[in-house]
Amino acid sequence: MRKLLNTIYITNEDAYLTLDGENLICKVENEVRLRIPFDNIENIVCFNYLGCSPALMGKCVSKTIPISFISPQGKFLAKVCGETKGNVFLRVAQIDRFRNDGLTLAQNTIAAKLVNTRQLIKRTLHDNPQLREDGEIISAMTALSEGVQQLYNTQNIEQLIGIEGNCARSYFSIFGKLITNKRVSLSFEYRSKRPPLDPVNAVLSFVYTLFTNEFAAALEAVGLDSYIGYCHTLRSGRVSLACDLIEECRCLAERFVLTLINLQIIGKDDFDRQVSGAVWLNDDGRKKVLTKWQEKKRSDYLHPYLKQKIPFGLIPYVQSNLLAKYVRGDIEEYPCFLNK
Repeated sequence: MRKLLNTIYITNEDAYLTLDGENLICKVENEVRLRIPFDNIENIVCFNYLGCSPALMGKCVSKTIPISFISPQGKFLAKVCGETKGNVFLRVAQIDRFRNDGLTLAQNTIAAKLVNTRQLIKRTLHDNPQLREDGEIISAMTALSEGVQQLYNTQNIEQLIGIEGNCARSYFSIFGKLITNKRVSLSFEYRSKRPPLDPVNAVLSFVYTLFTNEFAAALEAVGLDSYIGYCHTLRSGRVSLACDLIEECRCLAERFVLTLINLQIIGKDDFDRQVSGAVWLNDDGRKKVLTKWQEKKRSDYLHPYLKQKIPFGLIPYVQSNLLAKYVRGDIEEYPCFLNK
């Protein structure tokens, strides 16, 4: 089992990262604000404009510590992770597997996503009996169930993506009703991505980005190429395989966001509105989300396939390892993540 180390998030936009021996140094206006040994670092995520020194990047490459650069608004910009490592035969097998079994993998992945989405809604209904007779929620749950059946009648990825898109529209049409705390000032009407147009969409996009980066790092760690996927089309600079695997786990990110909102951990003062209409988390909002995300990653989670408790933060590594086993032929089928 992989040891869960620390992910370092640099949220101060004026921070600059540099190297001092075996330590990472974070400076703001030439004043040292953080000093931490590399042995305590697994991943670095930068939301700052100044970036980091070449010496630090070289050190991180030698220690296989990925550095992800994300805009203060949450848009992924770039990643430094050094040369690709791992067994070259595994990567060849990955391409062969995805060419031969890509449609089946995609069907199972999207089916798992829809099942997990339905389970998220059911959990809300369990805690809020007044919503159990809501016609729109019942209709959305029916659409998700029917979508799972329809997936296995598809002949190509394009048909599958069409079904997934229809189910996503049904789900997000009632997502706002899952914000059950009536004292919350935030509301949700529809999913907007680039850019997010309201606070709830801003948090969703931000957490999706964090989770996707963690899946990309996990895939690289097990020797798979995170840029070669089976569901998302290949696109230069996009970690398509990480985007594939996170589909199964989006429900975890969405439940996390709903918890932040329903418990009023974040509110309207944690966002900035742009003249263009875009809405982004401000510095205080990002700190709140990142703090709670790190706490979540340390919490125990009963993995549905392993049947044992693991830190939540290891889910990307477990799923990546299972996919690698499937690619190598060690197991007959990749066990998709099913939230129970």
